[in-house]
Amino acid sequence: MNELGRRAIVALIGAPLVLGVIWIGDAALATLAGGLSGLAAWEFYRIAREGGSTPMSVIGIVLAALIPLGVHAHYLGVVQVPVYAWVLSVVAVLGAAIWTRGVDGKPLGAASTTVFGALYTGGTLSFVYVLRYHNYAVGDTAGALAVIFPVVLTWASDTGAYFSGHLIGGRKLIPSVSPGKTVAGAVGALVVTVGVTYAFVYGLLIPKAQLAFTPWGLVIFGVAISIVAQIGDLAESLLKREAGVKDSGTLFPGHGGVLDRLDSLFFVLPAAYALYDLLLIPAPGAR
Repeated sequence: MNELGRRAIVALIGAPLVLGVIWIGDAALATLAGGLSGLAAWEFYRIAREGGSTPMSVIGIVLAALIPLGVHAHYLGVVQVPVYAWVLSVVAVLGAAIWTRGVDGKPLGAASTTVFGALYTGGTLSFVYVLRYHNYAVGDTAGALAVIFPVVLTWASDTGAYFSGHLIGGRKLIPSVSPGKTVAGAVGALVVTVGVTYAFVYGLLIPKAQLAFTPWGLVIFGVAISIVAQIGDLAESLLKREAGVKDSGTLFPGHGGVLDRLDSLFFVLPAAYALYDLLLIPAPGAR
């Protein structure tokens, strides 16, 4: 089976499962986010080691997996984590680096890489839960669509970039980071994303979730998500290029690893939450 066939099978199996978990929400969504965060962190630390860093992988993986679960517990009111607890956790990681790495083991670099990896994966993916229960999204349908919307736009941006880049070609965007990406692809991604934004808002968000944007707000949202998605893709390409690796992993046949599949969403999910607060016209009854 060729690569396109493997990609299609993985997508046909994985997409309905993910959509179902997003609809269910609660512990199922937090568990999925936590599991993916742990796997993504494992891949991140492997890349970091290839690049010469010495992260404390076990600590980082556990932290990454626990962040979405902690967000779930916060929303349930089970645990209210004060700000100082997060600061102390960072200090604790540095203390562990000094203890386990010593002076010659570059403890500062180890601690920094460990904390960054956990936040880059678990910290950003936890926003899938925050979006699902956004204050403006009233009910399960609105909550699920609030998550699916930026995910669909991310796919649209990636698709627009791929086909525009291959059909038009031309000047490279940032060849030192990602030789395959072109300026035409980046512009095509913006155009396609804005078009899909219009279709999704008027086809689903307004009639099904009573969520809307002003005309300019809609354009700004689509453009911003496409730009952020492309930056997320380039950021992971930069990490892999520094370490000299092609793919982050092989978990998904034809797709690479978890980082390869979620690189754009690491940036898109937090950005979407902020853009909702700034641009969304809430449904009646939203808090």
